Amino acid sequence: MPFVSSFDSCRLFYRVEGPVDAPPLILSNSLGTDHMMWQAQAVALNKKFRVIRYDQRGHGASDAFHKKYTLDDLGKDVLAIADRLAIDRFAFCGLSMGGLTGQWLGVNAPERIASLALADTSAHFPPAEMWQERIEMVGENGMTPLSDLTLERFFTRRFHQAHPATIDVFRHIFENMDPAGYVGCCEALKAADMREELVKITAPTLVISGEHDPSTPPERGEFIAGEISGAEHVLLDAAHISNVEQPAAFSQALIDHFG
Repeated sequence: MPFVSSFDSCRLFYRVEGPVDAPPLILSNSLGTDHMMWQAQAVALNKKFRVIRYDQRGHGASDAFHKKYTLDDLGKDVLAIADRLAIDRFAFCGLSMGGLTGQWLGVNAPERIASLALADTSAHFPPAEMWQERIEMVGENGMTPLSDLTLERFFTRRFHQAHPATIDVFRHIFENMDPAGYVGCCEALKAADMREELVKITAPTLVISGEHDPSTPPERGEFIAGEISGAEHVLLDAAHISNVEQPAAFSQALIDHFG
């Protein structure tokens, strides 16, 4: 399995698909999932792009350090993977926490970013008290008590009824992740605030929102798109994990944007 050590020796799992000479595209997962959330996009895009998927720290096969993660940590992890693969510039698509990671990259590593797609995300994730409640709940009882609430927010009721096997896959991933990794990422989301930084992003940017997303509703995407010069905002008929609920429309939006 391919791993890279980040700046603080955190081992990150990644996988690469597509032609080695194709434009590189890095995909970054949401809180409580892993790189497999991008399966439909990898299939749709790996003929046109060199698709790099990875597990954010604390998720999947990546290390889960017992510490408070920061947004700087999440952003530097992406740069460590790009450096390992000798990639100078790359397109980047992140969803939710991955989208926040993308905002950090656009502000702090503009020379590395060819283009951005920020999906179902926010520049700020209030209230802090909600994150603290999750941190304490997971610390005391593990992941399972949060799974029903999380999955209700991930997908519309319609999708739950039509695709129970997919729901079971996401439930298994969520309930089996290391609580330390979940808590660490919650700390990063609790503290992050990119609202005043968005105007610094110069990369061509696509913002995608799910019309029925209770976690990062469309107005959050509208705000991001309004702060970034020239950004486009697209709405999909989906809840929070819109790339899974509307895979064809999501993939086509990326193809149209990244070109």
